Amino acid sequence: MNILAPGIRATSILLAIAGMCVLGRCQADDAKSKPEKSDVQKLPNRPTVPGNFQVDLRTRSKLKDGLPVGSIETRQVQWKACETAIIICDMWDDHYCKLAAQRVDEMAPRMNKVISTARAHGAQIIHAPSGTMKKYADTPYRKRMQQAQRAKPPVPIAGWCYLDPKVEPEMPVDVSKGACDDPIVGPAVRHFERQHTAIKIIGYDGISDNGAEIYNLIHETGIKNVVLMGVHTNMCVLGRPFGIRQMVRLGLNVAICRDLTDAMYDPRNYPFVSHTRGTELVVEHIETYWCPSIDSRDLTKIISGSNDPDPKVTRDRPAAKTTAK
Repeated sequence: MNILAPGIRATSILLAIAGMCVLGRCQADDAKSKPEKSDVQKLPNRPTVPGNFQVDLRTRSKLKDGLPVGSIETRQVQWKACETAIIICDMWDDHYCKLAAQRVDEMAPRMNKVISTARAHGAQIIHAPSGTMKKYADTPYRKRMQQAQRAKPPVPIAGWCYLDPKVEPEMPVDVSKGACDDPIVGPAVRHFERQHTAIKIIGYDGISDNGAEIYNLIHETGIKNVVLMGVHTNMCVLGRPFGIRQMVRLGLNVAICRDLTDAMYDPRNYPFVSHTRGTELVVEHIETYWCPSIDSRDLTKIISGSNDPDPKVTRDRPAAKTTAK
């Protein structure tokens, strides 16, 4: 996942930066996606229900000559839950970088609580553990994504969205010499087989690592708002074909969930700050150049009254039939 500005040497650690980028494949299952047979029954999508999230969008003013010139700006908006999708990026069950894996272990149960509540309010949940689609091939969650009606995106969906020097400067953390913060870094080989088991896949959820499939479902179900969460903030979350850069280019309302993400960064490298601060710096970069951030609590609460039944529905409800005893 080389998202560095041109000129920074990162070829030797390309696999480490990407969490192996699924062993170098940036859109893992595009070539293996098979059309559904006509005799296969199409799976239902979520019912559309009322209810609005109140979302605090946090952005930062752009920098001038590398120096901050403005403060944090917060804008409060309402997003319909039924028009909101949460994409969970690469929350694998293991990783060659053991400290990165440990942070995912800690994050996964918290993430599951958030998406469980958002799901119950009517949001769409899309799981995207890249390179593991064979594990889910026969599940309804995988088939739901494959069956979504094909839609023509307004811009091409790239196999990988690299750092765009027209939009952003180089990343605030340097991973050109290594991204894993283990004391002794092991070989950058694949350790994962599936999504972390603490994150439940259920109901009307979908699972895909294919940007076109994810856009198809977004288009088919009327999604306007997309929240990215997962790992790694400076790599897959930004660069995947379903990541922040691509979703912004598709014209969607995009936000990163800042308390449910983690960067790949080693404090032994520039800017020589803690791992936690390194992740915060990447989030700040995103807030400045790509999209707002939100707190996960915004996805767990519906504005009071916004999820009440439509008066037309209650008025036109047919009288219940009674059975004589």
